[in-house]
Amino acid sequence: MNDRVQVRLATPDDADVIAWHRARMFQDMGQLPPALFEPLRSSARDRLTVALRSGEYLGWLASAKESPDAVLAGAGVQLRQVLPHPRQDADGGVVVAGGRHAIVLNVFTEPHWRRQGLAELLMRRILEWARSERLDRLVLHASLEGRALYDRLGFVPTNEMRLPDDLGLAAAAGPGARLPVTLLRD
Repeated sequence: MNDRVQVRLATPDDADVIAWHRARMFQDMGQLPPALFEPLRSSARDRLTVALRSGEYLGWLASAKESPDAVLAGAGVQLRQVLPHPRQDADGGVVVAGGRHAIVLNVFTEPHWRRQGLAELLMRRILEWARSERLDRLVLHASLEGRALYDRLGFVPTNEMRLPDDLGLAAAAGPGARLPVTLLRD
């Protein structure tokens, strides 16, 4: 596959294709109703343009060597600065980490090109980059379809938990907006 594909770093001009991949990713996972595809894509494009310019988001895009303008797959990271924290080093000791984290996002391959190693190729580029940058932590949220790849690359489940409430979305949505309600039972 590597002899037919080239990988390059994304630029702000690529925000539209990355946003398209992001919306398609959520659509393929069944998490994005059709009516929200365009609002998500448009909003993501605007945010990605800013994040690519500032260096907060870095993306890698794969294309066929004979068609370099046609992006076949992509993956990226969003950098996050968190407070210093303890972490285990390679020797099993504990050190104070500076808080340089990244989250892997937007891992997407066009359907015709799936199962040909493009996602793994992009993820290996991200891992090389993360090691060269000496990040303290690299995390991702795996889809069911992607879990085997991430397991193979050495990612492990963690102790992360998530609050399932809307965190003020009702107020942000405006007066009269109706939001879904989930009832939790003991």
